[in-house]
Amino acid sequence: MDKKLLNIIACPICNKKLNFDLIRKELICEFDSVAFPIKDGIPILLRDSSYPIKKR
Repeated sequence: MDKKLLNIIACPICNKKLNFDLIRKELICEFDSVAFPIKDGIPILLRDSSYPIKKR
């Protein structure tokens, strides 16, 4: 994931910073405990595409 892009994009639900999970290849919003998939290198930042994650 491009670090410049990570500095620009935000969670579409709460507008907070997203973290990149290198192992799962997804973007994580720790605040909302949701993940957003990355398909073919493109982050899918739609509410409907998010899925819940366990708090870490």
